Amino acid sequence: MELWDLYDHHMTKTGETHERGKPVPEGRYHMVVHVAIFNDQGEMLIQQRQPFKAGWPNMWDITCGGSATAGDTSQAAASRELHEELGLEVDFEGERPRLTIHFGSGFDDIYTLIWNVNVDALILQEEEVQAARWASEAEIHRMVDAGEFIPYHHSLISLLFLLSRQRGTVTQRDRGEEAQLK
Repeated sequence: MELWDLYDHHMTKTGETHERGKPVPEGRYHMVVHVAIFNDQGEMLIQQRQPFKAGWPNMWDITCGGSATAGDTSQAAASRELHEELGLEVDFEGERPRLTIHFGSGFDDIYTLIWNVNVDALILQEEEVQAARWASEAEIHRMVDAGEFIPYHHSLISLLFLLSRQRGTVTQRDRGEEAQLK
């Protein structure tokens, strides 16, 4: 039995736990984490889910993700999921997610990394992951449209690629444009 911590609408732990698979109580939320790894060529490391996975079987997904378990911080959950699913060791302590997205019964903290991972050296979690490879933004969009990739909004995929190259929500301006804004 997997337990999740529950959070209020401020993303503050309530001290309550919840059993995975049961409906999350009204006014309570659980945490999900994702990690998207990009290489120097601007490609994202993607994984294909096993055919026997309950959710999105055989579909391709971003690098890794999963629900935080009771006692996890967002950073600990991201480290654990990356290690469990792909055998990669990353310490996210001291890091903040690049993006947090709220959904009906929870919120999703998303981390991005630039790392030229050797796909052949990955240790895939047999219970969850059947394959991994690099893919461009355009290729992922095509895969979403073809029903091969989890149907994330195209704008989210594009935003992840953008956030892999920069922090924040404002584009870089040259000093002349900046002076005109003052």
